[in-house]
Amino acid sequence: MGERGGGWFRGIGDRVRRIIERPGSADLLRYRPVVDAAGEFEDEFRELSPEGLIEAAEQVRAEPDRPFEADELARICALGREAARRALDERPFDTQLLGVVGLLRGYVVEMATGEGKTLVGALAAAGFALRGRRVHVVSVNDYLARRDAEWMGELYELLGVRVGFVDQHTEPEQRREAYACDVTYVPVSEVGFDVLRDRMRTDPDEILLPEPDVVIVDEADSVMIDEATVPLVLAGAIDHGHDDVDVAHLVRDLAESVHYEVDGDRRNVFLTDTGIDHVQELLGGVDLYTVEQADQLTRIQLALHAHALLHRDVDYLVRDGRVELINAARGRVARLQRWPDGLHAAVEAKEGLDTTPTGTILDSILVQALIGRYRTVCGMSGTAVAVADQLAEFYRLETGAIPTNVPCVRTDEPDRLYLTEDAKFDAIVEYVRTVHEEGRPVLLGTASVAESERIARTLVEAEIGGVVLNAKNDAEEAGIIARAGEFGRVTISTQMAGRGTDIRLGSTDGEDDGRVTELGGLCVVGAGRYHTGRLDDQLRGRAGRQGDPGSSVFFTSLEDQVLVDRVRPVQARKVDEDGRVHDTEAQRSMDHAQRVAEGEHLAMHRNTWRYHQLITIQRDNVLQHRDDVLRNDLAAKRMRYMCAEHYESCEAEAGEAVTAEAARLIVLHQLDRRWSEHMSYLADVREGIHLRALGRETPIDEFHRIAVEEFGTFLTTVYDRAADTFERAEITADGVDLEAIGAQGPSSTWTYLINDNPFGTHGERLAEYVGGKVRQGAVKLGLRD
Repeated sequence: MGERGGGWFRGIGDRVRRIIERPGSADLLRYRPVVDAAGEFEDEFRELSPEGLIEAAEQVRAEPDRPFEADELARICALGREAARRALDERPFDTQLLGVVGLLRGYVVEMATGEGKTLVGALAAAGFALRGRRVHVVSVNDYLARRDAEWMGELYELLGVRVGFVDQHTEPEQRREAYACDVTYVPVSEVGFDVLRDRMRTDPDEILLPEPDVVIVDEADSVMIDEATVPLVLAGAIDHGHDDVDVAHLVRDLAESVHYEVDGDRRNVFLTDTGIDHVQELLGGVDLYTVEQADQLTRIQLALHAHALLHRDVDYLVRDGRVELINAARGRVARLQRWPDGLHAAVEAKEGLDTTPTGTILDSILVQALIGRYRTVCGMSGTAVAVADQLAEFYRLETGAIPTNVPCVRTDEPDRLYLTEDAKFDAIVEYVRTVHEEGRPVLLGTASVAESERIARTLVEAEIGGVVLNAKNDAEEAGIIARAGEFGRVTISTQMAGRGTDIRLGSTDGEDDGRVTELGGLCVVGAGRYHTGRLDDQLRGRAGRQGDPGSSVFFTSLEDQVLVDRVRPVQARKVDEDGRVHDTEAQRSMDHAQRVAEGEHLAMHRNTWRYHQLITIQRDNVLQHRDDVLRNDLAAKRMRYMCAEHYESCEAEAGEAVTAEAARLIVLHQLDRRWSEHMSYLADVREGIHLRALGRETPIDEFHRIAVEEFGTFLTTVYDRAADTFERAEITADGVDLEAIGAQGPSSTWTYLINDNPFGTHGERLAEYVGGKVRQGAVKLGLRD
């Protein structure tokens, strides 16, 4: 939870504001007096030598846990402004300093695209560091972590603050050095993986991460909401699984509506009676619904999902012989992510690739739980206010919007709705042609890789050259985005959220600024609505930065997936000969479909978090006990008590220290092994728990009951196993041979992210499907509307 200060009267004011404003919202304009006060220090700090500036920065240091006073905030803002002027030749705007104060007060701050969030985050991080706090600036990818740390490096140096960064290529000792800095820039995945690795250490000196203190989350809504329930995984003990190629070939020949059914929102797929008979015949007359064939049935169902519901260049890419998932919220490759439950292997088999090992999960952590470890959480984004209530619900954070430095003059046109997808694409090409002929730069946003490439091909046929930015070439994104405002430029992008690069009007050397400005600035075109309005706003926000002219318009159709998957077929009454729909009710259906999609995501977030909350609490208890074993003599005391005779014998043979170390390694092994088993067991429980809903039981309550009951014997089992292992151990002066007694950890570990199954667990889907059939039957019998 973010820090708060200001005393009794401010507390009353906050409570009143919560009553009259939207939940989770905050008025950050009340901190304008702090920014005004910072201006009064400007001349004084400008006269300081570099040594004098560091000395002035040292003077704001105080007890780390004491809330910032107003005058301290003003001094920090003034120091930051002067450091930025010297290091970057940029004088932060008052609105940027307002954002700094918001972060230092522990809020999630919304600032429009192009308003300088990177500098705001750096100044706030420096402010926390000057108070003796250790800060992680969490980004969405490696590129931004490294770029921002290097870009802001001289600014930090001028304030006497040490900065480092971590990316996927950073070696362990370099990570240790980076985490020892006052401020560390790190992708959310990398800090999560380091947390998991540290949880498995058997030597306290090998632990890389200090205690979590302050986190500033860049693209806060993307990380904390869109990806909140993504599990980061540490795996070991490779399990090669099954060869699914034959099953993939079998499923490929099945026909929709004959052999299988897909429900209306295309989330569930099931074999029909005809399909079951056909598959069983192809398999030699087996009965799939027997215990012996359970694994085979599961592989068939997963292969069917991969075949019918996951699409190449939409949900994933095939590149360099691997399946790479596409992050729907960012339009780029989701590095190291996999689907769970064998679905990933099924997609690999569908594409004719070798299936990759998944291994045994040793530990995992949700992004939401990872962020929740920090004592102070704050963040920034261009579209945070739209999820203010969710940030309040899941993180107890308030969100406030910062006004733009210069009023936004962008023109946002109403959507242009078309009857069919083909008519929509024809209209987009014609519109882009018209704008392009004037010389105005165009940024065209699409929902998928396939869609971006289709539009690019169509534009080429129309003799309009476009540059494509999608998951296939995201490594080149910074250069592509930086040039998107050039005269006559057409850029096609899958998603602009989290790209981290400004689009400046004119060429990169500024020669054509005037020409592009006179033509009306950047023209943003959306090729359909995204599944959340925040992504629409991220795209729109690329035009009109810092008072630039610009415009935006979205083209949609009644065949768009967002609409088709979530609402009943829409009948359009007013349609032009070119297929354009002029129907207010039809347009409202698109708005409604997007709200339904946002509601689905929120429901999934709440549901997943409810299941994981108890597991997180249990893991914290285990980690607290593990840390006691790791750092103290708890293991030795327990083994001495449970295996007194053998312990004394080993102590006489090998010495006290060696015996205690052997006991510690054995107990740590059993703790880690038992936790891995516990996670696996609870995953199996959740897989089937939703079927209990058909028996009128509440699935979440039943899950909690089982999880609590199972955890009740956790430590007893650990120490019983540890005692048995210790009794069998031969401990000499050289130590204990862990491999000989089966207490050695995995020979190698690796990390990855699980892309939460987009269709829910198999049990959830089956319960939903059967429940739907029951409801349909009730309607036919006239038992319900």
